[in-house]
Amino acid sequence: MITRPLGKKDYDHIVQVIDRWWGGPTSALAHPVFFYELGSLARVAEDDGILVGFLFGFIVPGPPKTGYVHLVGIHPDHRRRGVGKILYQTFEEDCRADHCTRLKAETTTGNLGSIEFHDAVGWTATEVEDYAGPARPRMVFNKSLA
Repeated sequence: MITRPLGKKDYDHIVQVIDRWWGGPTSALAHPVFFYELGSLARVAEDDGILVGFLFGFIVPGPPKTGYVHLVGIHPDHRRRGVGKILYQTFEEDCRADHCTRLKAETTTGNLGSIEFHDAVGWTATEVEDYAGPARPRMVFNKSLA
């Protein structure tokens, strides 16, 4: 398995498959701004030439300078094979090289798969009430790079 920077063909493919990969309407989260404007850290994972995962992330200037993971998708047939871990490791390396001091992500409080994944790769989780607006709590993940 390899990771590489996201290209236009990859982005076009992702917006066609993301709703199937996530099991519901999600394509709005793959907004083109994450390719055209913030895509320098976006990565894809390939296995034998097949796109099996992607990570859309960007750097928030801070302070503190933070690598933010916005959206990750793994092909359903390739889950639990280390695709997410490889994408996160590559993103972390890119953020360290750009002098970020932490990583951040968030999800809904009921997304147990995401919560368990972030815990397994060494991130801390905090439930934050009203994070996404009134009565919309989120699990906020952080990882120190210092």
